[in-house]
Amino acid sequence: MTTSPQLTSGSRPAPDARPDAAALSASARDHLWMHFTRHSTYEAGGEVPVIVRGDGAYIWDSNGRRYLDGLSGLFVVQAGHGRVELAKAAFEQASDLAFFPIWSYAHPKAVELAERLAAYAPGDLNRVFFTTGGGEAVESAWKVAKQYFKLTGKPMKTKVISRAVAYHGTPHGALSITGIPDLKKYFEPLVPGAIKVPNTNFYRATEYGDDLEAFGRWAADQIAIAIETEGPDTVAAVVLEPVQNAGGCFPPPPGYFQRVREICDRYDVLLVSDEVICAFGRLGTMFACDKFDFVPDLITCAKGMTSGYSPIGAMIATDRVMEPFLQGQNYFAHGYTFGGHPVSSAVGLANLDIFEREGLNAHVLNTEGAFRGTLEKLLDLPIVGDVRGDGFFYGIELVKDKATKETFDEDESERLLRGFLSKALFDNGLYCRADDRGDPVVQLAPPLTCGQPEFDEIEQILRSVLTEAWSRL
Repeated sequence: MTTSPQLTSGSRPAPDARPDAAALSASARDHLWMHFTRHSTYEAGGEVPVIVRGDGAYIWDSNGRRYLDGLSGLFVVQAGHGRVELAKAAFEQASDLAFFPIWSYAHPKAVELAERLAAYAPGDLNRVFFTTGGGEAVESAWKVAKQYFKLTGKPMKTKVISRAVAYHGTPHGALSITGIPDLKKYFEPLVPGAIKVPNTNFYRATEYGDDLEAFGRWAADQIAIAIETEGPDTVAAVVLEPVQNAGGCFPPPPGYFQRVREICDRYDVLLVSDEVICAFGRLGTMFACDKFDFVPDLITCAKGMTSGYSPIGAMIATDRVMEPFLQGQNYFAHGYTFGGHPVSSAVGLANLDIFEREGLNAHVLNTEGAFRGTLEKLLDLPIVGDVRGDGFFYGIELVKDKATKETFDEDESERLLRGFLSKALFDNGLYCRADDRGDPVVQLAPPLTCGQPEFDEIEQILRSVLTEAWSRL
């Protein structure tokens, strides 16, 4: 595969008539409680952006304006927008069996999808527990770790270790694992026993100079120190994203995950690879742990499994983790009504067919260097301090002083990100994320069908808007 926008063959034509943009925006303002949204932005009459259509790497709003989807919706639309065959898979499955739970029963599509995921997963990760999203998958992973150790005679092992600034979801357990104080403070007290260690932000690890491997060894060893500090008989799991999302795409240093695997084995702690974002081609492999050559005990995944055409998530476990649940009257006392939904499972299978037929993983591996190289052109701007990431998943850190890596204070960051950048990027035709969970960054994760034309468009829009942002500061 060498081209990109043309990969969405079979996409539907543009509609003949636009919806009433003003009416939609007003109705959204009056009735729709949007997620993670400052509604005061719209209470004074501001227009709520309403996205009505997508095709390939592009989306259109209710006013007919086109935008490059530089975030794949929310790290989700791997195969691109407008895939009619995915819509047909949903229709056909709903016509046969619209719903049935997998509580002591099975249906064909859930069985087929579980078998297929197990075949893609490394090692003996053969058991698939379906959820409806990523936060539920992380919640399930902590719960299964707790129950696993109770069933194997180690009932005190209940705590979980994760990294600073990392985001792992919004359910109470997953939110406790999350390392972003501003997201947690409104919901305290949370689930006890969630311990934080440093992340792999090498850009801020100045004491290690250019020695990335030494920094990785230090960062991994902080997990061992945390286990010893808490007591090895109290720690059940370590939860890590292969490339950490929040904070701006922190890749693992060389040897980092191999060292973490050694630590988890030494202390009998389950290693959870949280791949809600990183799985299904985002880094060029079906599962991101393969990209970094480690085998976890549990994988959590969601988003790209269906390219967002229907909601689904999963926790994938090794045979070892499943084994005690196969004995006697034991069972995992946990489940979701819509887990393994027949329609979502059918869409997931059709989406994976697209991956294989069009070679999406190979395309990412073949073009990730070009994507990085195009974004690194922005390093000539005084406001761009770092470009980091992997595959089709990148963060651009913004700084006030490149020489000292000085970041923006809270007021400056507020004016830069929310006061200007987010809207300016969108107004200039690029949908992406300007974020300050950690230091200020712009995050990019375009559909896996993109190529050099889209990379160039992203760079050109960013260059224009970031240049203006610098002049305003």
